[in-house]
Amino acid sequence: MIIVTTETISGRNLQTLGFVTGNMVQSKNAFKDIGAGFKSMVGGELVSYTKMLTEARDIAIQRMIQQAQGMGADAIVAVRFSSSSVMQGAAEILVTGTAVKFV
Repeated sequence: MIIVTTETISGRNLQTLGFVTGNMVQSKNAFKDIGAGFKSMVGGELVSYTKMLTEARDIAIQRMIQQAQGMGADAIVAVRFSSSSVMQGAAEILVTGTAVKFV
């Protein structure tokens, strides 16, 4: 599955199939939250949160791909990501795009 942030794929004619999404809400356990709280006082990367968001992003992308494959897509164009805090220590990653077929 080709995934691009552009609205076209060079050298390909595309037929639009529709809007596709994938999302994931992920949280860390209380012990990692406490450790991250201490780290935020002194500064630096919150590694456990970086890993959490990377995992959530990867799962969201896979869900979007599955939806596009169900539509018979060859690619997903105009891919965009957003994130939001759902609650203390939990974040949602949302990925959207347009499923297309090569013609």
